Amino acid sequence: MTRLLIVDDDPQIVRALRINLKARGYTVDTAPDATTALHHAARNHPDLVVLDLGLPDMDGTEVVRGLRGWTTVPIIVLSGRAGSLDKVTALDAGADDYVTKPFSIDELLARIRAVTRRIQPADEAGPQVRLGEFTVDLAARTVTGNGGDVRLTPTEWQLLEHLLRHPGKLITQQNLLHDVWGPEYHNQTNYLRQYMARLRRKLEADPARPRHLITEPGMGYRYQP
Repeated sequence: MTRLLIVDDDPQIVRALRINLKARGYTVDTAPDATTALHHAARNHPDLVVLDLGLPDMDGTEVVRGLRGWTTVPIIVLSGRAGSLDKVTALDAGADDYVTKPFSIDELLARIRAVTRRIQPADEAGPQVRLGEFTVDLAARTVTGNGGDVRLTPTEWQLLEHLLRHPGKLITQQNLLHDVWGPEYHNQTNYLRQYMARLRRKLEADPARPRHLITEPGMGYRYQP
């Protein structure tokens, strides 16, 4: 049974989440502040953490950093902070996804399902990945489908591989620019837009309405299996 840790100082939100999550078969622990959350995580080793940023004793981003010091547990931020900077800061600190309050319980449950089923360390990821009608062989660096091979440039390969090795995870623009182009390109978001457009033209059935190479406006990109 999947164990979740809910970290929020709003009793009504915690109660609603506990009821809904338990009804769907999850084991639920709760923490009203950062200190309790870190102790819970160390003792109970949850399978996923749902974390508010506005905690009474510490900013939630510091909790993300604290957890990332010793665990790769998936973290979904659930926060009333809707600004792009808050989202990017939390994701760069190590969060896996970000849901803004007020939120739909169905949306949160869908995010939880997506994160829990896609978590697999990159070095254990299978060498072949399905992307719509195409098969991407990460070891052989080939893409086949629609009756032939698809040719990708080295940069297109790097960008695609980075996304495919983290299925379902939102990866920030800054992380992609740093990992694919280098630290000196951290502000060159036009690079990402251009290369993502090229990958979609080659790999999406409808590049204008992509199903697998998804943009999260102002935040980053994700590969949706």
